[in-house]
Amino acid sequence: MKKLLNFFDFKQKVDYKTEVLSGLTVALALVPEAVAFAIIAGLSPLTGLYAAFVMGLITSVFGGRPGMISGATGAVAVVIVALSLSYGPEYVFATVVLAGIIQMLAGFLRLGKFMRLVPHPVIFGFVNGLAVIIFMSQLDQFKDASGSWLTGQPLYIILGLVLLTMLIIWGLPKLTKAIPASLVAILAVFGIVVGFGIDTKTVGDMASIQGGFPPFHIPNIPFNFETLSLIFPYAAIIAGVGLIESLLTLNIIDEITETRGRGNKEAVAQGAANLLSGFFSGMGGSAMLGQSLINISNGARARLSGIVAAVALLIFVMFGAGLIERLPMAALTGLMIMVAIGTFEWASLKTFNKMPKSDIFVMVTVTLVTVFLHNLALAVIVGIVIAALVFAWDNAKRIRARKSIDEQGIKHYEIYGPLFFGSVTMFNEKFDILNDPQEVIIDFKESRVVDMSAIEALNKITERYLKVGKKVHLRHLSPDCQKLLQNADKIIDVNVIEDPHYKVAVDKV
Repeated sequence: MKKLLNFFDFKQKVDYKTEVLSGLTVALALVPEAVAFAIIAGLSPLTGLYAAFVMGLITSVFGGRPGMISGATGAVAVVIVALSLSYGPEYVFATVVLAGIIQMLAGFLRLGKFMRLVPHPVIFGFVNGLAVIIFMSQLDQFKDASGSWLTGQPLYIILGLVLLTMLIIWGLPKLTKAIPASLVAILAVFGIVVGFGIDTKTVGDMASIQGGFPPFHIPNIPFNFETLSLIFPYAAIIAGVGLIESLLTLNIIDEITETRGRGNKEAVAQGAANLLSGFFSGMGGSAMLGQSLINISNGARARLSGIVAAVALLIFVMFGAGLIERLPMAALTGLMIMVAIGTFEWASLKTFNKMPKSDIFVMVTVTLVTVFLHNLALAVIVGIVIAALVFAWDNAKRIRARKSIDEQGIKHYEIYGPLFFGSVTMFNEKFDILNDPQEVIIDFKESRVVDMSAIEALNKITERYLKVGKKVHLRHLSPDCQKLLQNADKIIDVNVIEDPHYKVAVDKV
């Protein structure tokens, strides 16, 4: 029993009042986003709400990051919209189930460790881009049904209510933290609108959220190879986008709370949640940075807040739709604008003059791709690729060769820095083969042979020396390098005590 409690993190201290109130606040904030994302995906609003319930509940109980909130997300909506419009919701549900299986496999294979390859500028760009998206999405509330900007009294009303919401969220924590400021702001604005009979946009103006318990059913599609070939690419993208967004959100929450979540466990939970979401008529989703930050800023740190949010959302759908549909959108808009302001890494702007230009370029690129393409996975991948190329270029310039001739007339080349595909050209330029003495020693004690390009460079340099009748020795190479060199028996001095034991990055080894 003790191990079970430790596995679910149920032994941590829980502030029940904070967790419950924060969960209710998050549930209110989930409603308009879940509805909006479902509409974007060309699905019924209830598919977004059902996904938010299933995703939120499963990941809160089984996930690797207590306090993190999952639900229907825009990243997933953008991926499935083409499938939804062309083939209908049943294919979407099947795709989400398959995506869940892929995510669970990623967790079981412990692929979450690869998130450590994401550089900090990429995380900054991801967060800043997401903050801009959250802010820009709120501007739709300042437009009428035809898409034109509001003017006159309707504009002044919603603008005033939004500013009041933001003022309460900003100012109340300075007076007391007994009750989440965001919940107080929503209830206060709701009371003002109802009490004074103010005519303004409400949740019900978006769509009705009235429904029952999520119905279980197996997706009604042909189970054959043709269907699999159709939905697999979408499922793979959903799985990748979901894992990237979820694990990056986990890392961000880790930094804020100064604790450590478990990425592989979160990947399995995300997969299980998507799998069940597909079977319970949900559109699928992933971790939600905005709602997670609302939860964390309210002081929630345990699993209870996420569970309360999911259950409260289901109660809203089944029993409280009439009340929730009367909530003014201005209150939720003000809340999400404050989330956007809090999400943006303002500190990243102050470091522009201190950060390397390459890091600034990576951060800005990731932000722009996120904002304009709304493709979080692509943004992160582009950032990682650019950062990796910059790293390779910088390391390619670091290879050095200290040259000396001993009393016996033997020339020594002491190599410093990694020898890999990027540094091969500079490595070859270090040697003066025609003017070197008859015997040469190339020492790799302070270097490392990294890949097959480096091995090929060693083969070529030794062949060039042998062609002009000169003897060359390679010292301090690993056994793996020795096996891959063509003339190893002629050119390598084996030193069992000093030679390193590392593997070259090559499949045949």
